[in-house]
Amino acid sequence: MYKKINYIAAVVLLLASFSVKAQVTSQSPYSRYGLGNVKGMLLPQLRAMGGISTAVNKPSTYYSNINMQNPASYAGITMATADIGMSAGFKELKKGSLSEGSFNSSLSHIALAFPLKAGRTGLSFGLVPYTELGYEYTNTEQLDTTTVNKLYAGEGGLTKAYFGLGQQFGDHFRVGANVEYVFGNLIESRSTELQAAGVLNTKQQDKNSVGGIGFSYGAQYEIPLSLKSRITLGYSGSYKSNINTKTSFVATRYKLNSVGEEEPALDSAVFLENNSAKLKLPLVHNFGISIQKDNKWLIGADYRMGKWSQLSINGVNNGLEDSWGFSAGGQLTPDMTSIGSYFNRVDYRLGFTYDKTYIKIGNQDVKQMAVTFGLGLPLAFNRYAFHKLNFTTELGRRGTTSNGLVQENYINFHIGFTLNDTWFRRFKFD
Repeated sequence: MYKKINYIAAVVLLLASFSVKAQVTSQSPYSRYGLGNVKGMLLPQLRAMGGISTAVNKPSTYYSNINMQNPASYAGITMATADIGMSAGFKELKKGSLSEGSFNSSLSHIALAFPLKAGRTGLSFGLVPYTELGYEYTNTEQLDTTTVNKLYAGEGGLTKAYFGLGQQFGDHFRVGANVEYVFGNLIESRSTELQAAGVLNTKQQDKNSVGGIGFSYGAQYEIPLSLKSRITLGYSGSYKSNINTKTSFVATRYKLNSVGEEEPALDSAVFLENNSAKLKLPLVHNFGISIQKDNKWLIGADYRMGKWSQLSINGVNNGLEDSWGFSAGGQLTPDMTSIGSYFNRVDYRLGFTYDKTYIKIGNQDVKQMAVTFGLGLPLAFNRYAFHKLNFTTELGRRGTTSNGLVQENYINFHIGFTLNDTWFRRFKFD
């Protein structure tokens, strides 16, 4: 039974690895700033608690979770762990009396973790989204008697492939680090269209093909309260790495057909390709605290700050603001060992998150907040294996309709399948 599950999981992971490509997974005008919408390296079980992660190690002694946001937590991995999931979301954009809805879905993560020395040393590797770029909107102006449409569009995003190690020293202190390969394409275009027959219109397209190494790191310290309860203090951060990128720029001219659709480009006025550049990522800090009773409950809070004012591409600063935010949340499991009630073995999660993002428009900060909740549904388990299905829902809002800005109201759904198994155990015979 469990061998079959392992084989199925391996095949799913292999197939999913071929499907991780840059795609339009977001429709947000705010994604045009910086590198797009930053996702964070969080699995559904952590997102359901508002995204707390910095001081989260091992909520249960029965199973392991992968917390790549703080690689120090890998030291607590006691079983071979695989996690794969998907995300989907509904979004409503509002500006004044106008509104528009959209739906997007994508593969969200593939992660694996293994104990090198159970409860002392662990490693993890996988693929997670880093940023999502996706928007399309039009500004209309009147030039004498001619209508001029200015079209803006973007698509793509960045992904992180990571490999990390965590090590525990003594009884209470853990450290860890991730080496991350950041890759993907960021494609943005600007068009100017005149609503007149036979007129040549222009389009300019910028493309950044990113591929380079970054680093993140973390530490956790436990303060025992009793044999089964403790306070954990945590810190994690990412280094302000310089990532390689290839930039290209093309300017084309085209006409509109009789129904107003864009025809194939007539020519390329300018074409510059594969110019080497550097993408300078910001320094990010996360601080956290959690209190837990093993196999029963966990509550915690995180505070984060990012030096996004340092973000630059090819030496050009992107004009962003430094960001900060906080999260609070927790998890309750009524009775993990219950035989008579399945719902007593379910993990119930709730959280809240708030961020002052790195975007500032017209002297007004763009803020984001969300309420999160979810369930961890146990599947089959025995002394050698434990499987769980994690559901998370986020109800959130970004921006405001005041001062001519756009407000995003969204509902995001995350689902992840967590497999814990003792893949490399040795059997002894008397």
